[in-house]
Formats: sequence, C-alpha cells, structure tokens
Amino acid sequence: MITIMPHQNRSAHNRAVDRIDKLNRRIVHCTLCPRLVAWREEVAVRKVARFADWEYWGKPVPGFGDVDAGLLIVGLAPAAHGANRTGRMFTGDRSGDWLFRALKKFGFANQSSSESKDDGLKLQNCYITASVRCAPPDNKPSREEFRNCRRYLLEELRLLPNVSVILGLGKMAFDVGFDATKELKIAALAKRPRFKHGTEVRLSDRLVLIGSYHPSQQNTFTGRLTEKMFDGVFARARRLLEAINDK
Repeated sequence: MITIMPHQNRSAHNRAVDRIDKLNRRIVHCTLCPRLVAWREEVAVRKVARFADWEYWGKPVPGFGDVDAGLLIVGLAPAAHGANRTGRMFTGDRSGDWLFRALKKFGFANQSSSESKDDGLKLQNCYITASVRCAPPDNKPSREEFRNCRRYLLEELRLLPNVSVILGLGKMAFDVGFDATKELKIAALAKRPRFKHGTEVRLSDRLVLIGSYHPSQQNTFTGRLTEKMFDGVFARARRLLEAINDK
C-alpha cells in the first residue's frame, strides 16, 4: 500500500484548486448562447428597484465550494436578481435561504445565509454548480442551451474526484446530473430514472444520485416542499457519504 504524506495531499488539493479556477475563468467568459448573453446583460443594466445600488455581476456564474467535496449539488440556473446579481450560485435569493440553512444544519456550510460573495460563507465537503450558468428568460433554458453548458458540468465531475453523492434540485437538474454521469460512463443504467422528491439511484459502488424538489418560492410557498422534506434529503446525503467513506 502506498502511503500518501500530508504534503502530497496538499499538493493534490492545490492542483485541484488551480484546475477548478481555470475552468471557472473559462465559464465566466463563455458566450456560447446569444439569447442568454443578451438577457443576463439586459437584466444587469435594467435591475430592479430594491437592488438599484448594486453593480450586477451580469456574466455566467461559476460553481463554487470545496474541491475535495463528497456532495455535489446541481441547480437549474442563476436567478436573474440572485446569482446574476451577486455572482455566486444561490446567493442573494429566497432559494438560497432554504439551501444554505439546510447546508449549515447538516455540516456542509459554516453559516446559514448567503447574501454576497464576500459574506464569509465557506462550504465543507460540498460543491455547488448548475445545469446552465447564465440567467435564462422566464427561468427556462432551451435544449440547445442545456447542451452548450453540459461541457462545464462534465469537466467539474472530472475535476472533483471525491464526489460520492450528486443532489439534483428539481427534475431538470436531476436529469442533467444523470445524463452527465451517463456520458462519462459512470452510470450503468440504460435510461434515466424517474424523478420525484427523495428519489435515490445508485449509479456505481461509490456514486449515488438523489433528487429533491427545488427550493423555489413556487414550491416552498405552496407547501409542495417543506423544510422537513428538504432537511430529509440532506440528512440522507450525510448518511450516504459517511457509509461510502467507511468502505
């Protein structure tokens, strides 16, 4: 058995950070989808009254978090006045309020809220990304826009070697997560699993895909998604990570 010394672990970690940083710089400069480029930039100029004093990000939003993460969270796309404003996934919108509260509760984040990129939030054993990196009109990316952006999720999966649980927030993110693992020949299933809240699919000995309703106001205000339901998904993710690490 080869023993890996602490300085070798740090070197591997630093290399992973460098690779993710390079990927994120490419993402920020992406212009593959003209419709999304036009929309995100229009929103950044037009703004809304409550954020009139903000200088909007107005660019593709990269993933962020712990490069040694076991949990990978896949969302749909940046919110027009959330991540498209702040430049960080789920930061500055109501969905993020639910997400970071749950992450803090189950030990994946150091704080339960996220308002800006410099608010001190740090993720632990968790990385957050999205199916599409630009805010789409009506929150509805086209099929071509999904296809254009998939290259970035594929690369993240290659660069985050410790991911053992993928959590798809909403059906589209769940499907995108599965399709990416299928393309990378990780998933042995012949077809997509059926999405529902709490769906759990073992893709390989060391990789599980979980589905959750998205913590959008459409779901949380109507009671379709309750805090107890959402917490249950993260509790399960934590147990799965512990079980996989014990192997």
